[in-house]
Amino acid sequence: MPPRPRESFELELILPVAPEALWEMWLHPVHHSNFTGGAEAIVTDLEGEMYSAWDGYIEGRNLTLERGARIVQSWRTSEFAAADRDSVLELRFEPHAEGTRLVLHHKDLPHETGETYRKGWENHYFQHMRDLFRT
Repeated sequence: MPPRPRESFELELILPVAPEALWEMWLHPVHHSNFTGGAEAIVTDLEGEMYSAWDGYIEGRNLTLERGARIVQSWRTSEFAAADRDSVLELRFEPHAEGTRLVLHHKDLPHETGETYRKGWENHYFQHMRDLFRT
């Protein structure tokens, strides 16, 4: 039986904050927790280090950190099967006339989970970030 296809999606959000400031906030435990509406985050701005978010529901490792511009992380939730490999989350922080255009590209998700996680990013991160920055 051939392997089941992995899924991916991309979302973007414009926020009235400078790219480097938003990048730093993503990798700061208190600010990251605020982006989720208060769920605990244990994050770091060190490449190669582990992180967790949403009270341990999400975990992974910082793979690539380009200050103020890009974050690449391995990513999985407690809902992934033990045999599932980690997915890959890439965040790009692009200068925009109104502040930052945040582009979230999430790839290599387990089969038939992409839409669930896309909605999760929208409802549990982006909406809180809009509220936080009042956009």
